[in-house]
Amino acid sequence: MTTPLPLAPRLRPVTPGDDAFLFTLYASTREQELAAWGLPPAQAELFLRMQYQAQARHYAAQYSSEGHALIELDGAPVGRQWLVRTPEELLLVDVALLPVHRGRGLGTQLLNEIQAEAARARVPVRLHVTRDNPALRLYTRHGFTPVPGSDSTSPYLELQWRAPEGDSGTGVS
Repeated sequence: MTTPLPLAPRLRPVTPGDDAFLFTLYASTREQELAAWGLPPAQAELFLRMQYQAQARHYAAQYSSEGHALIELDGAPVGRQWLVRTPEELLLVDVALLPVHRGRGLGTQLLNEIQAEAARARVPVRLHVTRDNPALRLYTRHGFTPVPGSDSTSPYLELQWRAPEGDSGTGVS
């Protein structure tokens, strides 16, 4: 029996030529929700395009594009990550993977790398996630906890992770 090789994701800056992929990725994150609504395909696509453009405009207005990256495996795009680095924290604005790449350890690997970076910088990682998002289990397994004082009526949970005392992110305490 052989051990599978570890995944080797590569992050590269997003370019304008990535827009079609980013829309496809966004649409894949809303498939279950839209299926429940039963919209005709043309109406569903119009809705998705409007929502995608609204999200893209909001993120571009709020966050530096410096941390916006495409996640590639073997040269092919499989997802995106938007990580904002400040002296006070790492803010994981968004991370999404195509459905075929979910649940295979790639998200865990990316999250481990973010946590190691935060530990080296001695800052917390913060993120928002919808309460019904399956990724919530991943974040919980990795030690993310609700931020005290978060709005319990919001559909989003604000979570944070802090490195344990003595963890410098190098694997050596």
